Amino acid sequence: MKNSSKLIMPFCLILVMTCSNDDDRVTQNPIVDSTVNFQFKTSINIGGEGASEISAYDPISKKLFTVNVESNQISVTDISDLNTPFQEQPIDLNAFGTPNSVSINKGRLAVAVEAEPKQNPGKILVYNTLDNTILNQFTVCALPDMVTFTNDGNLIISANEGEPNDDYTNDPKGTISIIDLSDTSVITLDFSSFNGQESSLENQGFRVFGPNANLAQDVEPEYVAISSDSKTAWVSLQENNGIAEVNLVTKTITNIYPLGYKDYSIAGNAIDASDRDGVKELKNWPVYGMFQPDAIVTVSINGIDHIISANEGDTRDYVGFSEEERVDDLVLDETAFPVSEDYQDEINIGRLKTTTTIGDIDNDGDYDVVYSYGARSFSIWSTSGSLVYDSGNSIATETLNATPDRFNDNDARSDDKGAEPESLEVLNIGNERYILFVGLERNDQVLVYDITNPMAPQFLNILSHTGDKGPEGLLAINAEDSPSGKALLVVSNEYSGTVTIYENGQ
Repeated sequence: MKNSSKLIMPFCLILVMTCSNDDDRVTQNPIVDSTVNFQFKTSINIGGEGASEISAYDPISKKLFTVNVESNQISVTDISDLNTPFQEQPIDLNAFGTPNSVSINKGRLAVAVEAEPKQNPGKILVYNTLDNTILNQFTVCALPDMVTFTNDGNLIISANEGEPNDDYTNDPKGTISIIDLSDTSVITLDFSSFNGQESSLENQGFRVFGPNANLAQDVEPEYVAISSDSKTAWVSLQENNGIAEVNLVTKTITNIYPLGYKDYSIAGNAIDASDRDGVKELKNWPVYGMFQPDAIVTVSINGIDHIISANEGDTRDYVGFSEEERVDDLVLDETAFPVSEDYQDEINIGRLKTTTTIGDIDNDGDYDVVYSYGARSFSIWSTSGSLVYDSGNSIATETLNATPDRFNDNDARSDDKGAEPESLEVLNIGNERYILFVGLERNDQVLVYDITNPMAPQFLNILSHTGDKGPEGLLAINAEDSPSGKALLVVSNEYSGTVTIYENGQ
């Protein structure tokens, strides 16, 4: 087993043009793999920046529904013929707010919509996917950022992030809403029962750090993953560096799992920490990373459920409060960081972005430990938050070797969070192969791994398409539901406003 983290304490109709395969770039693994061979199929131009964030697929109508923040719409694309996809009349959300997420189950589309201002209660809207008529609307709490159906279709779960305003004078509670479609009831859970446990959780690597905030105010639910039996949900708490567990039967938050920290000084965890050293090179440094997952998914392999996280990292940087600081602006403890090593030079770790909220272990005004954002990896966890596997520096290594021009956004993000693994999706092929797709927001790429053995994933290849920027959402469509009869990967690219489809088995 590869376990590369170290827990420290306290430490209307528009025809869409199909792009040419000449623009496609696929980096293949040298091992020949005939069952996993995703190739570019088509790309759909939804609009400008923010026009393509998250997509959901309806196997009944063979349509994609894509979050279009640019226009406050859900873009609707008929992909029944992948050679000639076309956009239909969108779903206009201007009367409700700004969409953040979509999910589909049994001909129903759920849309998470934030209010204006986003500290006000948001909504979950439910539409019929055949005619786009609205079926229900439910009021939830501040900033519903991600929505999903349970696998059985009985519940809708919403992660309500509850971000503060820019002055940090209004910080709503982070909450989780459970909508029961059998009786249209809404139960919203907050984290008040965990208030008073801050010290214990922080000692295990959890963070509660907003100005004057207790834990219930400080947590910011980001993403939801559902167990295979629809009885449990896990919710990433990105800024807080943890995952919450929700019992969907009793409708209670049962646990918070702190994720701890990743040690960049050990073998297999080397990083490029500078964007101004003139080289793209991985080195070990006496620095720790906070896992801080964005997307999480669940997968059951050989009867065992696992949680997989994309360890993007995130920071709070507001007018009223900011935790960001570069290492060269910190006062470092000279025992932990000898002056002779010149750590604060920009060619070393001086440019690395860090948090000022933790690291002064002895409260003497200097930093004994340096913590950076994200873990530049994906991780596989047990359902109780124990680390099964972390990909270490695999993402950096594979992209540097195969596509050095894209490594850490051509080195521009080396000082920040690297390639920023943000999105995840798992495809089960015949109950024999489990394929993981990892979207890299800054590299404009999707990495493909075989995770059939969750303790020893194998890198397979890199997918990218010229013009695509910022893969925000990934969606796998199995062969049984696919309009072509072949498994598909749908990539929603936020910055370029494109949706690109890859097809398996070409």
